[in-house]
Amino acid sequence: MLINILLIILCIVLGIVGVLAALFIFIAICSLFADRNKTYDKEVPFFRFILSYSTAIAAVLIRIKLKVTGMEKLPEGRFLLVCNHRSKFDPILTWLVFRKYHLAFISKPENFKVPIYGRIIRSCCFMPIDRENPREALKTVIQAAKLMKNDEVSVAVYPEGTRNYGEGLLPFHNAVFKAAIKANVPVVIMTVRGTENIHKNYPLRRSVVYLDVLDTLSAEKVKSMKTAELGSYSAKLMLRKLEEK
Repeated sequence: MLINILLIILCIVLGIVGVLAALFIFIAICSLFADRNKTYDKEVPFFRFILSYSTAIAAVLIRIKLKVTGMEKLPEGRFLLVCNHRSKFDPILTWLVFRKYHLAFISKPENFKVPIYGRIIRSCCFMPIDRENPREALKTVIQAAKLMKNDEVSVAVYPEGTRNYGEGLLPFHNAVFKAAIKANVPVVIMTVRGTENIHKNYPLRRSVVYLDVLDTLSAEKVKSMKTAELGSYSAKLMLRKLEEK
């Protein structure tokens, strides 16, 4: 009796592994049709679907529990999302939670070289930014503004510019707020907590990740403020939330 039960369990496990392997192969083949060198002005819906739902499956497998607050504060239409940055899982879980808003991230060039998904995120209008070259970085900001103004996607960016492995926040690169000013869209301020623990918890423990939408600045309010003011206001809200026990 016990042997039969174990065989059934083994068959189920092998079946799940087989389905996941087939899905991975399918995604890998599909990704070959995305141009890894192209800057997309329009996202490809098929690749957005793959990005969202393959991430949802991965979140279940990695045992991530998402706790999200403040979604009612999101505006109608396109917006610029700014958030603190703790882990490589931050953008992955954020585009999952915000999947109906079609987020395109401004990200470091190395992320576009990741096998399979480097191609897929390009086709979803993600944009590489050269953090060492202000002139090239401004071109990316202008591209982000164009995408939002043309109602193609909303844009997400980490003003810290890189992952923060310590407490608090790294200094902000306030120029990213120019994208919202140029596009005349609201700025959504959010924090993420718990993603830094995922790699330590998996596979033995479940990880709880908190995404909290703190405030939305209207397009009119954004227009009336300087980028330094937008950065200072956003940082204060984020710090207040991150310091909560």
